[in-house]
Amino acid sequence: MGNLFNWTNFLIQIIAFGILYLLLSKFAFKPLFGIMEKRRQMVKEQIDSAEKGRADAERYLEEQKQALQQARKEAHDIIEQARMTGSKQADDIVLAARNEANRLKEEALRDIESEKNKAIASLKAQVSGLSVLIASKIIEKQIDEKTQSELVDQYLQEVGTKS
Repeated sequence: MGNLFNWTNFLIQIIAFGILYLLLSKFAFKPLFGIMEKRRQMVKEQIDSAEKGRADAERYLEEQKQALQQARKEAHDIIEQARMTGSKQADDIVLAARNEANRLKEEALRDIESEKNKAIASLKAQVSGLSVLIASKIIEKQIDEKTQSELVDQYLQEVGTKS
């Protein structure tokens, strides 16, 4: 009877397996599947949280790039404004210096002209005074041409030393 299939043992084993499956299902599989489901939910939440964090980081990085770009643009604008202001101030300084130089030049020319006119007037006064003096000397003494030439030279030398 070694080859005989024992239906009774088979049936008992199937019933025992069924009871074991029901017990495992109720007490082991449900809690195990619950734990696995919780673990799956936790992993899913962590993945979602990581995705959200990555998206936030990308958005923050983009905001920082834009802020940096804006700061660079503002710095460039400030530098350009300072360059233009400096150039304008330099032009204003050069223009003021030119105007002052022209004013001083014109004032110097007026002073020179005034001094020249004064010198000419003084020289005319001296020459006319000398002419009168020479004429009176000539009238006082009748002199020959040689004496008259010497007299004129003498008076011219006196005029030269007085100037």
